[in-house]
Amino acid sequence: MTTMTQTSARFREFKMPDVGEGLTEAEILKWFVQPGDTVTDGQVVCEVETAKAAVELPIPFDGVVHELRFAEGTTVDVGEVIITVDVAPGSEDAPAPAAAAPVQEPVEAAPAEEPKGRTPVLVGYGVAESSTKRRPRKGAAPEAAAVAAAVQAELNGHGSAAPVAPVVPQAPVDAPPVGRPLAKPPVRKLAKDLGIDLAAVVPTGKDGIITREDVHAAAAPVAAAAAVAPEVAEPVAVSVPETPATVGSARETRIPVKGVRKAIAQAMVGSAFTAPHVTEFVTVDVTRTMKLVAELKEDKEMAGVRVNPLLIIAKALLVAIKRNPEVNAAWDEANQEIVQKHYVNLGIAAATPRGLIVPNIKDAHDKTLPQLAAALGELVATARDGKTSPAAMAGGTVTITNVGVFGVDTGTPILNPGESAILAVGAIKLQPWVHKGKVKPRQVTTLALSFDHRLVDGELGSKVLADVAAILEQPKRLITWA
Repeated sequence: MTTMTQTSARFREFKMPDVGEGLTEAEILKWFVQPGDTVTDGQVVCEVETAKAAVELPIPFDGVVHELRFAEGTTVDVGEVIITVDVAPGSEDAPAPAAAAPVQEPVEAAPAEEPKGRTPVLVGYGVAESSTKRRPRKGAAPEAAAVAAAVQAELNGHGSAAPVAPVVPQAPVDAPPVGRPLAKPPVRKLAKDLGIDLAAVVPTGKDGIITREDVHAAAAPVAAAAAVAPEVAEPVAVSVPETPATVGSARETRIPVKGVRKAIAQAMVGSAFTAPHVTEFVTVDVTRTMKLVAELKEDKEMAGVRVNPLLIIAKALLVAIKRNPEVNAAWDEANQEIVQKHYVNLGIAAATPRGLIVPNIKDAHDKTLPQLAAALGELVATARDGKTSPAAMAGGTVTITNVGVFGVDTGTPILNPGESAILAVGAIKLQPWVHKGKVKPRQVTTLALSFDHRLVDGELGSKVLADVAAILEQPKRLITWA
């Protein structure tokens, strides 16, 4: 594969930008162009998934796509060239356009040396050379990989761990290229799965590239040796329980932790072990709130927006924060300060195909009920379509998570990092309830408020939760308290 640089003014390189503050990598989900396609300034060429969201990347110049450097599903470091574009098509000094094949199986090559300092990106202030951290590449010995695979198969009940003979490297006919062997990512994975050392494989591909056939050819003697090994080699002693092997189906599925799921895991662990959580609960009669929801659905002022209990609950929380502003704060560990927020960016936890995300409504405290309803509808629709931007998830102050949609009564929610409180709303159910001295069927729900005990004392947290419950029991307090 030809690697284009910016030595010729005719070809321009587009690098993976920092699409969110401080992100170091992103996975290419989908290419919208192929080599030979014409692109224009601002045209979306690919979709990438960062640790925060899926983002579409527009290219900042016109031309014809010359080469796609990485296949779909590849995780690329910020600052790496992902596509090269011929900005002056038709010139005679152009190399032949790259075939479409490299898009499916691009060759991994060492990145070209970049000039020191920061390079321009689409979002942020540029990428410093030292800020790009590369993950170390794992290169275990073939013998250890083969033995480990056999032992793990026995432990998982896939069969007995057969003795594994040492892998004998195949002597190359031609001198191998100096440095790291050239191979495409799928070929490297195949070699790793088969326990083959690429340095010992004879390349037959163009420019010394190792192909799948080369790996299979190198694996054939290894497989034959492994089949004979039980007769001539001393068995590997493994003490495992005898478990029937499962035929035709896997007993386990391993899913790589990356993208949004990786970010969720890191954020939740960081929050749970950094902020001392306290969770309080209250069960409340919301019959009057449900009647208000029904009335608002018929109100002409609310035409075109979705009205549901979450809207009233969100408004109730905003009023409770206005009555108890100290709860809307953040802990600054570096400066040992409590930062009081005089605005509310209300987060709404949303379950999406890519995992849980928490976009927020900016300046929710300033919005009227119809404006809040419209913002909620837009937020949910954008999240379901997977189009939530990193900016929409930044800067939240408090969050609501509606576990009631899953039929759950309540929970103990974990704080979104950097926030002071999160309100969990349980399912609204018809239950027997003492109302005006008599037991009657009423619509009841349970609320749970988790808060950072460094910022929020028990009294303050209790007041906020009690205010929300009082408003939902008597929605007219939205007027009297606001």
